[in-house]
Amino acid sequence: MREHLGFLKISSAVVKVAAWIFLVLGAASGIAIIFKKVPGYSSWMGVVTLAAYIFFFFFFYLIAKIADLLIKIINEVKKE
Repeated sequence: MREHLGFLKISSAVVKVAAWIFLVLGAASGIAIIFKKVPGYSSWMGVVTLAAYIFFFFFFYLIAKIADLLIKIINEVKKE
């Protein structure tokens, strides 16, 4: 398991960055739809879009936090 520590650290950082990108782009697109900047979409569709991107943000961020927790567990097992 120790040989996967580098991969876990890098993948955790990459997934956190992806989560924040999802949140920023989702918020921008959802707000643009809500304020009628995108023709052909109603305001409620903007709320649905915003909710979907927020869900993806929390999902990816949770995966990254689980990887961080796994790293801590591996480091604690090594000390003992």
